[in-house]
Amino acid sequence: MRRCLSHFFTITLSIWTAGNLLAQVPKPIYNEAKIPPHELPDPFVQFDGTPVKTATDWRTKRRPEIMEAFAREMYGRSPKAPSHVTSKLVNRDKNALGGKAVREEIDITLADGESPLTMRILIFRPKGKENVPAFLTLNFGGNHSVSSDPGISLNKNWMRNRSDRGYVDNKATEKTRGTAASRWPAEMIVDRGYALATIYYGDIDPDFDDGFKNGIHAYHYDKGQEKLRPDQWGSIAAWAWGLSRALDFLETTKSVDASRVAVFGHSRLGKTSLWAGASDDRFALVISNDSGCGGAALNRRRIGESVTRINTSFPHWFCDNFVKYNHNENALPVDQHLLIAAIAPRPVYIASAIEDQWADPKGEFLSARNADPVYRLLGTDGLGGKKPQDESPAVDHALKTGTIGYHVRTGKHDVTDYDWTQYMDFADRHLKK
Repeated sequence: MRRCLSHFFTITLSIWTAGNLLAQVPKPIYNEAKIPPHELPDPFVQFDGTPVKTATDWRTKRRPEIMEAFAREMYGRSPKAPSHVTSKLVNRDKNALGGKAVREEIDITLADGESPLTMRILIFRPKGKENVPAFLTLNFGGNHSVSSDPGISLNKNWMRNRSDRGYVDNKATEKTRGTAASRWPAEMIVDRGYALATIYYGDIDPDFDDGFKNGIHAYHYDKGQEKLRPDQWGSIAAWAWGLSRALDFLETTKSVDASRVAVFGHSRLGKTSLWAGASDDRFALVISNDSGCGGAALNRRRIGESVTRINTSFPHWFCDNFVKYNHNENALPVDQHLLIAAIAPRPVYIASAIEDQWADPKGEFLSARNADPVYRLLGTDGLGGKKPQDESPAVDHALKTGTIGYHVRTGKHDVTDYDWTQYMDFADRHLKK
């Protein structure tokens, strides 16, 4: 009871503090004419002014310093991978999705101790096939929210309240089954020859600011350490680290080809997929859906959600050093086009929604456009064509013939069948060769 009360007061205090701080945050900008003057960091100039002229220069000099800057100033430094992966099959259905798929749930141990931390991965894979390519994702509502299949275990960890979907008292109920199925068209994915692997992000780190007392962080404190240092990993880096541990597990299986895994994420988990893809080059393809500030959108534009707003509303997402750039984005040594460039030459797909101005669709396209020269330096076709277009494509007209894919679709902040169709078309070109 004492821990429950402490947990309640921690969340209440966080909400009260955030509310007071938000009152001090300027209103979001949506007018292009009001974007502050800015200049993007040049991919081909090192921090000391040395020019980058060759692919070798990029790989050995520029990219390492960019990744170091992102880790130190924004996402935070993550610990090394554990020496081995421990997993345990929880359940299996050999006739899922009307007999089309095998459905499995596996617990993957992330930390040792008296109460070892585990994350549960749900996998749908085409029946009768092995070594298939896969989409690896995190989800917001528990694996049971991805499908109405009653055989999927109901997650008992902390959940964000949403009474209209059955999330009450920070817990999932039976009413929550299948509530996010529209975002995870498992049958459509399996029909295209892919596996879908997904994990509840709260298994890795609960998505609220509690000083990192719950989740994976405390398992990696140094002896005597009680809180994170300013350059240590926030929640987004922790979720990305968890995705890499899931890939560790997939490397031990025969059902999925771990060399052909696309990491995918929506919204804050789109930010996560980009950082995971840049940090771990084993991911063969990277997909960001409506990721916005701290994801695919250029921070310096300050359209919609700004660095100041995100650090105020969600202070646990990034490392504490990132707070230095509140109202001060131009001082950042990097911007998000360099994160996209750091994924090169592996394929990356960025998607926006025209009504999702909070995530700055134009800023997301501009990140792709400004990463294109790096992709071309490394021998790919970037956004496609001899010369990439400078303006965002028309709504619902996807750019998916190059190594960088992009579309802006009709609608709001969501994941739709249209999005998945483009991702699978793109993956067909890059993962089924």
